[in-house]
Amino acid sequence: MRIKTYRTHFIQELLPIYDVLEAESFFYLILEEKHHLKQIHLALNPDLELNESDVEVWENLLKELKKEIPIQYLLGKTHFFGLDFEVNSNVLIPRPETEELVQWIIDTVNKEFPSDKKINILDIGTGSGCIAVSLAKNIPNAKVFALDVSNEALKTAKNNARCNGVKIQFLHKNILETTCFQEEFDIIVSNPPYVRNLEKAEIKNNVLQHEPHLALFVDDSDALIFYEKISQLAENNLTEKGKLFFEINQYLGNEMVDLLQNKKFKNIELKKDIYENNRMIACEVIK
Repeated sequence: MRIKTYRTHFIQELLPIYDVLEAESFFYLILEEKHHLKQIHLALNPDLELNESDVEVWENLLKELKKEIPIQYLLGKTHFFGLDFEVNSNVLIPRPETEELVQWIIDTVNKEFPSDKKINILDIGTGSGCIAVSLAKNIPNAKVFALDVSNEALKTAKNNARCNGVKIQFLHKNILETTCFQEEFDIIVSNPPYVRNLEKAEIKNNVLQHEPHLALFVDDSDALIFYEKISQLAENNLTEKGKLFFEINQYLGNEMVDLLQNKKFKNIELKKDIYENNRMIACEVIK
């Protein structure tokens, strides 16, 4: 079967669930992953064909996509900050907004830390390791630590560190039960669970039904539980002028500013993401 013919079938089958652009993006992701072909190759060679076994692979993927299983889980990988990452049902799929957080940290390091200074960075709730690995890859003078409560997530993160050629010290801890760290850190960053149960109606089925709830949701009555605990630890474990970075719930920006102002932090900056939502916050510890 001609690939162009199958493309029409593939997109039509997904239209009841996804829009055309999303269905089309799935098609080209699979085309590149399974056949090492890009959209331009298909445009230049319209008569390219799929054999019978190829079609069977595509049809199996199509069936799983109809169940709203994320394409990244089906392919077992995703791209983040110019790097490839293994992803599976034990870890969240990295989002573009988190790339903005990583860039903010890198820009801050380049601006405020001497290039010859060794700096310690701690990523809390590392998941796939996307933040920790990206920082280790782009800040050569950093020693990066990454923490998670899930052993399965840490296995994935360790593999991503190895595949991307960076060294990271991994810690298996429940941050809510952690009282202190042995190290001091120049930067602490976290993208902790922050979606309230009352916001589940806004979450797409592919996320709600397939991504790990442990990494997503918090109780409505204690939505800032992780931020409260992490900021408390940061007060004691950040170096002089150390920086604390969070990805946050877009609806709780003002509450996050209040939380940090009530602790030993200054120079608090709330930042919007590409979608104009309050998504990131940074501050500096007062010693």
